[in-house]
Amino acid sequence: MLSKEFLNKVKDFGLNSYEAKIWAAILSRGISTASELSDISNVPRSRAYDVLESLEKKGFIIMKLGKPIKYIAVPPEEVIHRVKKRIGEEAEQRVKLVESIERSDVLDELKLLHQGIQHIDPTELSSAIKGQENIYNHLSSMIKGAKQSVTLVTNEEGLRRKAEALRHSFEIAQRRGVKIEIFAPFTEKNKKAVEALKNLAMLKSVPFHSRFCIVDNESLLFMLVEDIHAAYDTAVFVKSPYFAGTVKSLFDASLK
Repeated sequence: MLSKEFLNKVKDFGLNSYEAKIWAAILSRGISTASELSDISNVPRSRAYDVLESLEKKGFIIMKLGKPIKYIAVPPEEVIHRVKKRIGEEAEQRVKLVESIERSDVLDELKLLHQGIQHIDPTELSSAIKGQENIYNHLSSMIKGAKQSVTLVTNEEGLRRKAEALRHSFEIAQRRGVKIEIFAPFTEKNKKAVEALKNLAMLKSVPFHSRFCIVDNESLLFMLVEDIHAAYDTAVFVKSPYFAGTVKSLFDASLK
């Protein structure tokens, strides 16, 4: 009897429930017929042959010709190697597909469609973003899409995290000539972060503990709390030149 937890882990190999059950059954036997595997795994016989055919195509088993037809288990370590190779090949193909779309007329058409967002009321573009990973993904998109300027204000711990999570986005923006300013308290704890970012942005040590980012004086992402568990971190995003420009002016005035 196999636990549900074990079968769920086996399904991480890219198998469905029936495939996971029959593969586990054939591993326990080494070699067996379809009917025997059906009985052991409690997979209906009407489905067993389809499942075995699928497992063979995926490289988990080998079919031994003869009467009756028997199936041989491929060693688990070899299966892992094959799964890794297949995932890598599939990922490479998907990347190539997306890159081909990026170079095609499809992207221009999508961008043309997206121009409709310009006619949307700014209040409709305001949103709450929950979870540190989602917030950093949104920050990354904002920074990479910047045309003129990025102003990032953060706290001591935030600077360390952002130096790691957003470095690539800063590099992309810098190559496009975007002016990047980063303000945070500089301490011994975030010394490495300051060093990592010094060639990418204008850095200034300030005693503030606010956390926000303004891009092109048009959009603003503002953290609602100073620092809590990553899962509960929350930010508000607003796309409004009037509001973003006002916050930027007030912040600039506070530096004088």
